[in-house]
Amino acid sequence: MAEPARSILAPFLAIGLVVAGGAGAFAYTAGWLSPDRLTPDRMVDAFAPPGGPAPGHRRNHAKGVCFTGVFEANGAGAALSRARVFATGGYPVVGRFNFGTPDPNAPDATARARGLSIKVSTPDGQEWRSAMISAPVFPVSTPQAFYELLKTPKDPNAMKAFAAAHPEIGAFGAWAKSAPWTASYAEERYNSLNSFIFTDSGGEDRAVRWSFIPEATPVPVPAEDLPKRGRDFLEKEIAERIAAGPARWTLAVTVAEPGDPTADPSKAWPAGRKTVEVGKLVAQKIEPEADGPCRDVNFDPTVLPSGIRTSDDQFPAARSAAYAVSFDRRSAEAKDYPAK
Repeated sequence: MAEPARSILAPFLAIGLVVAGGAGAFAYTAGWLSPDRLTPDRMVDAFAPPGGPAPGHRRNHAKGVCFTGVFEANGAGAALSRARVFATGGYPVVGRFNFGTPDPNAPDATARARGLSIKVSTPDGQEWRSAMISAPVFPVSTPQAFYELLKTPKDPNAMKAFAAAHPEIGAFGAWAKSAPWTASYAEERYNSLNSFIFTDSGGEDRAVRWSFIPEATPVPVPAEDLPKRGRDFLEKEIAERIAAGPARWTLAVTVAEPGDPTADPSKAWPAGRKTVEVGKLVAQKIEPEADGPCRDVNFDPTVLPSGIRTSDDQFPAARSAAYAVSFDRRSAEAKDYPAK
């Protein structure tokens, strides 16, 4: 791959942490490769920066801020899934805004992909947990390829060779290079990327992906202007915004058609697929993560209510295994977590 590869990979090299940002904390689980299989521990280790991980923090998306709010279901989702969370009503949410970095002190302008994680609880005692990112596609198609990406030296020749072996990364690279930056978590669209199965009350299954679409109008900001806003401008802006009034996102569920690539998050589904708006996420209060309600939540994407299950996509199970490792490590390091 010649000059096109160089232009596609430019954002990876210029931004520095874009690989971690694009990761959305996806990782590889044990058991798929043998005898030299990858394990959750090895994958989590791959996120560590040169100086080692920050004790007490998540191993990726280490920088973030908590919020509480409500998911207001409008009832339309009940036609797709029997999960209580889609029945008309309001359900409490604990969430976290974050971006892809293993460094909790990284300047906010250094990460390309931003994240939204939520835990929605329903009166029947079930939970729906989800961790999403602002990229429209994942960089690579398999957990193995993602591990290789994390281990690839961040120099032009190495990245060029990786792109030649994994051409699907071009779509993510094009997004990273051309998509507008914003100065607010509230102006981002957050995408599941992974496919899940919704089962309705009649037992019919549908493969779906979902997105949280911001009510706030995105305001493009030149990338070179973002550092001028300060190291922690994202947390400061969202706190000020929500203090003045709740921030909202519409949850849009997209239904796959036969032949759509449900197992490959690096491939977008064709335009025109059926999309159902099933409710609104309302972020009502921001709280610092150090003593906030999201600090000790593991946003495991396989924690799903009845009516939602994983699909043939390998990543949710892989993420679950790696999230558990990250959670155990940071829990053991709780004494090292700095109080604010």
